[in-house]
Amino acid sequence: MERKVSFYEKYIKRVLDILCSLAAIILFCWLFAVVALLVRIKLGSPVIFKQPRPGKDEKVFMLHKFRSMTDETDDKGELLPDEMRLTRFGRFLRSTSLDELPELWDILIGNMSIIGPRPLLVKYLPLYNDEQRRRHEVRPGLTGWAQVHGRNLTSWEERFAYDTDYVDHLSFALDVKIVFMTVHCVFAREGISAEGSATMEAFTGTEAVTHE
Repeated sequence: MERKVSFYEKYIKRVLDILCSLAAIILFCWLFAVVALLVRIKLGSPVIFKQPRPGKDEKVFMLHKFRSMTDETDDKGELLPDEMRLTRFGRFLRSTSLDELPELWDILIGNMSIIGPRPLLVKYLPLYNDEQRRRHEVRPGLTGWAQVHGRNLTSWEERFAYDTDYVDHLSFALDVKIVFMTVHCVFAREGISAEGSATMEAFTGTEAVTHE
C-alpha cells in the first residue's frame, strides 16, 4: 500500500529545510572557517570528506563532512582500521557533531533534510530487506529518530526500525521533538561509538526469521 504523504511533508518540510540550513550557514560561517582551519592543521588536506550516499528513492548523492580521520596506511599501502586513524581531535569533532556541519549545504541543495534517516553507505543497498529499504522513502537527515535513541550504540536492526517508524509517523511535532532530543544528545555526547569500535560496525544484512 502506498504511503500517505502529509501536507507538512509535501509542502512545509522542504521550505523549513531551506530556511533553517541557509540561516545556519550564515550565522555559523565563522565556525565553518575555524573548524576547517583546525582540520587542515591537525589532519591535513583535503579538509572536506566526500562520499556517495543513497538519498530519497535510493538516488545517490555526494555527502560532505569535515574529515575526522587521518590517511595513515600500513606497509601494504592499505588504510589502517578506523580506530587507529581516528585521532583525539577527530573524536572531538564527532562527539560534538562538528564534522557534520558541511551537510548543511547538502540540505540547502535538496539532497538531505534536517530530520530524517541518516544516509548510509551505497554498498548496503543490496543488503536491506523490504522493510528496511523503506527508510529511503524520505530524504535522509542530519539527525533522525534513530540517532536520538542511542546513535551508534544501538544495533542495525533497532536503528532501521526507528527509521521506518519515522517514515510512518513523520510530522512537524515529531521533527521538533527530534531537534530538542538531538541538542541533548550532542551536549551529553551520547552514543558516538559502538561498544568495542571507534565507529559503527559494518552492516552485513539481517538474517531472515524462519517459522517452523
